[in-house]
Amino acid sequence: MSDDVLKEEKAEKLVDQDEDQVNLAAVEEIAAQAKADDESADEAAEPSLEEQLAETKDQLLRSLAEVENIRKRSQREKEETAQYAVTSFARDLLSVADNLNRAVESLSSSDQKEAKGLLEGVEITGKELLKVLEKHRIKKIEALDQPFDPNFHQAMVEIPSEDKEPGTVIQEMQIGYTIAGRLLRPALVGVAKK
Repeated sequence: MSDDVLKEEKAEKLVDQDEDQVNLAAVEEIAAQAKADDESADEAAEPSLEEQLAETKDQLLRSLAEVENIRKRSQREKEETAQYAVTSFARDLLSVADNLNRAVESLSSSDQKEAKGLLEGVEITGKELLKVLEKHRIKKIEALDQPFDPNFHQAMVEIPSEDKEPGTVIQEMQIGYTIAGRLLRPALVGVAKK
């Protein structure tokens, strides 16, 4: 063989080797790129999983808080229902207390002497009724000589008065009551004016 042929064969082998090396380098570069893509995809997937975990945890905490709020509201409503369940009955019973007071007030002084035993019985019954009402958190509204309060008093008349401050309750026509601090029946009152 001639030197030229040998040189050509060597050149072809070198070219083949260079192509193999170039192909190998390209394959390695593609593999490295794929590996980098996989790692970035894994990194992208990990925050996604962490975000999902955080979101699920947040939803769980919110659900637990909502359940606790529902439980507290239910308990509060149950207590209020028990506390104010007798409101209608108590309101009806107040007319009995009013009638006992009217019976005592209607007797003149001469009649009081004749019906002393009956009068004492009615007064004792009225006092006992008030004790029972107070036991169930039903209390009289103190109105006389108090400033007029539209939350607890209902003004029926304005009465001219020189010795009382305007807006002061100076007459009580009907006793008012509260049940556990909530108005059961307003006091019907007369209010001082100049």
